[in-house]
Amino acid sequence: MSAFVIVDTKIKNTEAYAHYIEKVPAIVARYGGHYRARGGQHTVVEGNWHPTRLVLIEFPHRNAIEAFYEDPDYQAIIGIRLENTDSNLVILDGL
Repeated sequence: MSAFVIVDTKIKNTEAYAHYIEKVPAIVARYGGHYRARGGQHTVVEGNWHPTRLVLIEFPHRNAIEAFYEDPDYQAIIGIRLENTDSNLVILDGL
């Protein structure tokens, strides 16, 4: 069953964050992840949510997401995202 990572990111330092987005796709791919949306146009139709930059990544299953997140190469760069953005990351199981 597919599982998804949804990230809402408000970038505070574009130059520093560029180093993160340069490195993370290869790690995502290592675990079978595929970007389904990355920073495109979005419209809030209901509610009070005010997302900034949305990213949607599909993985083959939740275990792949957990392995990706715990990967030493990802852990080495996660600080770039955490220090240079205000972000929320959610794991969502598919159907």
